[in-house]
Amino acid sequence: MRLHTLTVTAFGPFAGTERVDFDRLGRGGLFLIHGPTGAGKTSVLDAVCFALYGGVPGARNKDRSPKSDHSPPDLEPEVTLEFTVRGRRIRIIRKPRWERPKKRGVGTVSQNQKVVVSELVGGSWQGVTTRPDEAGQFVGDLLGLTLTQFCQIVMLPQGDFAQFLRARSDDRRKSLERIFNTRIFRDVEEWLGGHTRRLEREVRSAEERVREVAGRIAEVCGSTAPNDPEELTAWAAELAVVTAATARDAEAITEAASLERGRAREALSAARALRDRRDRLAAARERVALLEEHRPWRAEAEERLIAAERTDAVTPFLRARDQRRTELEKAEMTAVDRLSLVGGWSGVDTTGMVDAEPLRAAERIRHDELARLELLREDAERRRSLRRELTGLDRELTELRAEAARTRERGLVLPARVETITGELERARERAVLLDSARLALEAAERRGSAVAEVERLDGEVARAEEHRRAVVDSAQEARDRAQDLRERRIGHMAAELAAGLTEGSPCAVCGATAHPSPALPSEEGLVSAEEERRAQADAESAAARRTEAENDLVSLRERRSAALERTEGRDADTAAEEVDAAGRALVDAREAVAEVRRHEEELSQARAELERVRSREGELDRRESELVARRESATAEHERLTALLDRARGRDAGLDERVSRVTGEAELLREAAEAVDRRARAAEELRSAEAEVTEAMAEASFADEAEVRSAVLEETERRRLRSRVRDFDDQWAAARARLSDPELMAAEAEEAPDLVALETAAVAAERAADRTVAWRGGLVDRARRAAELRTDLADRLSGSEPVLRRYAVAQGLSTLAAGTSPDNTDSVRLSAYVLAARLEQVVAAANDRLATMSDGRYELRYTVDKAAGDGRARSAGGLGMRVVDSWTGAERDPATLSGGETFFSSLALALGLGDVATAEAGGTEIDTLFVDEGFGTLDEDTLEEVLDVLDRLRDGGRAVGVVSHVADLRQRVTTRLTVRKSSSGSRVEHHG
Repeated sequence: MRLHTLTVTAFGPFAGTERVDFDRLGRGGLFLIHGPTGAGKTSVLDAVCFALYGGVPGARNKDRSPKSDHSPPDLEPEVTLEFTVRGRRIRIIRKPRWERPKKRGVGTVSQNQKVVVSELVGGSWQGVTTRPDEAGQFVGDLLGLTLTQFCQIVMLPQGDFAQFLRARSDDRRKSLERIFNTRIFRDVEEWLGGHTRRLEREVRSAEERVREVAGRIAEVCGSTAPNDPEELTAWAAELAVVTAATARDAEAITEAASLERGRAREALSAARALRDRRDRLAAARERVALLEEHRPWRAEAEERLIAAERTDAVTPFLRARDQRRTELEKAEMTAVDRLSLVGGWSGVDTTGMVDAEPLRAAERIRHDELARLELLREDAERRRSLRRELTGLDRELTELRAEAARTRERGLVLPARVETITGELERARERAVLLDSARLALEAAERRGSAVAEVERLDGEVARAEEHRRAVVDSAQEARDRAQDLRERRIGHMAAELAAGLTEGSPCAVCGATAHPSPALPSEEGLVSAEEERRAQADAESAAARRTEAENDLVSLRERRSAALERTEGRDADTAAEEVDAAGRALVDAREAVAEVRRHEEELSQARAELERVRSREGELDRRESELVARRESATAEHERLTALLDRARGRDAGLDERVSRVTGEAELLREAAEAVDRRARAAEELRSAEAEVTEAMAEASFADEAEVRSAVLEETERRRLRSRVRDFDDQWAAARARLSDPELMAAEAEEAPDLVALETAAVAAERAADRTVAWRGGLVDRARRAAELRTDLADRLSGSEPVLRRYAVAQGLSTLAAGTSPDNTDSVRLSAYVLAARLEQVVAAANDRLATMSDGRYELRYTVDKAAGDGRARSAGGLGMRVVDSWTGAERDPATLSGGETFFSSLALALGLGDVATAEAGGTEIDTLFVDEGFGTLDEDTLEEVLDVLDRLRDGGRAVGVVSHVADLRQRVTTRLTVRKSSSGSRVEHHG
């Protein structure tokens, strides 16, 4: 995978949009990312990770949002990365989750993460996906790496691998599991342990079930179970056989007791039947005697029923007569009440009234009057309408006259106001004409004030630039003198330099002689190497360039100051400030005058328009008042005419409605009184007819009078009850006579009375003996049955526990073997550590290829299964140990004993080796862009050179290697650089080389 460009906007420390050109940086193969602490060097790498995976490494991924705090709140954060992998050009645009200010009101709105993945196909970008989950799957499939693996392989975090180098075996295992994705073997260990524990619980449960059945057998058979599980089967069989034999022996005893109980039951049953027959015969005789005493009641009841049936022909007429009498009484009361209400009215005499015709005549008179009054209702409504109209006209006239007075008063005030506004408008116009000249004067004063401020600022910058130029000139001169001195010393010691390379027997490069009796010797100052001369010359050239740059900057500042001084036109700071203030006040006054002109013109226009409206309104109000006065006079005359007409019609009543209501009520009462008189007459006639019908019905039914009829009346329920008692008496008489004639009862009287007490005592004794025998045998049979069932259950549970025991033995062996605690695991290495050991051996082999160069062949890493000092006392704590072999001493050392620089290049070699192995493990994706993080500051000059040589070889085959460091020497050694500069407004990047 090769990175091409990275563009970030409002991301991390970058407030605006910054672009990193990896193609430009990677042309030389090795490039440097440097800058001060906190500038954002690591943020560049974080942006690459975020574009690919939507997250950043380590704890920084837990931060609230990668949006820059330096950027404007409404600037949307965005990261764009272009890269090539496996021949495919990919572009990913990813926007993180961030809080956007609301467009309306205050507060923020959460914007979710967005992503756009595109691929360059045929010269144009084709969309791949816009879903974050699909984008993650696409990148993972394409690179074959997770975020953790990518950070370990591509970013080469030296700090993490220093910890990895000195870590305990368990911590090293966790790191390797994240990189090589071998968690499945750890899961196998945990599954085997959990499976063994589950089987162990099943074994204990099976043993408890077996002991439970054995305890139940001991309880049933009254025995004690053996402790040895192998003896349980024979013990249970013996108890089951003994219990079954005892139950069979008890069967004959139980049958004899049951026969004796049966004979006693039969004797008792026969005696009880004989006593029952003798008792029924005596009861029948007593019942016949009792019924004979009640036979007179039977005859009397029969006569009462016959008389009651004769009353059925008379009682309907009696009830009808009583009903007519009640109706007559009610009609009389109603007639008296209604006549009392109309008595004393005009044309109505109720004294001794029998006929209702006078009442109906009076009713007709009142209906005629109502018809006449109804015709006057429209006139009454018309009068009420006129009253409301007069009230409205009076109110409208009052309001109209008040408005006319206000309008006339306003018409007197407005002409004076128009004249006043006209004068104020003229004065404001005279001041407003000065606006343009005031604006030009202020602009000129502000230009002079800015020029004065710029002169003062440039004075300070010129002074600082002159001081800087003097320091740079002195430094350049010193660097030039030193370079010249070193050159002269090297030329002067050239013979000694050549002599230092001579060896006995080798020819001299100058004279060709093989003997060197008097080689030239250096002076006390020592030899000057070509490298020292080159570095001194480079320092001199750099100092000269800085001197030229400082002189150019000073000339530029002086030219800018001269131009600014000319723009001041001779003003100093105080004079320029006074002129700006005076011009500002004049401009403000002119602008206020313009605003006054607009306001007075608008007021004048409004005042003139209002005066015209007032004069027009005065005429309109006068015309309206004349019309209202005429309408009121006409309405008043009509109202007086209708009032006189209605007063004559209402008479003594308060009003027409009251008179209509009173006359209507009188007509209704007269109608009700006439109807009541008619009902009273009809009720009297119906009563006379009913009394005649009663007399005729009593004669036909042979009743002397009404009292005889009422005494013979029986209600239907009473009749049914009396008939039922008669039938019941007859049935009892017939049944008693039938029992007296029963031959079985008569024969029982001749037999001897049985001794029931003796027979019941014998039956109870036989019953108890039989019950005890049956219960005893039942207990033996049940015990034998339960013993047989429990014996079978015990055999089943014993046989069922055997597979669990076998599985537990196998699982326990595998679990302890995988956990490294089994005696069969001679190295005491866990399964996960064993699998990772193969990877670690490959990593160590790849790391040693580079470590040999970095350490000048001194150090070599070696994998070991032995536990390190910090691995703890657990038997399976080792398996992923690492030692450092020192070829100078031949001894093995713990990585923790290495110095800071040794730890760095050892960790770097280990990181590079792990990257190679993990890349191959991930499917061989070629990594063409690598980054190496901080740590170079711990190296001496020679070791740094060797480490850079190793990094330089990493770029073989077109690979680009980026070094992230703030070490100053690296800027001289690596010419292609990406500089990250920080400021209070955010960081920015610059490309060099």
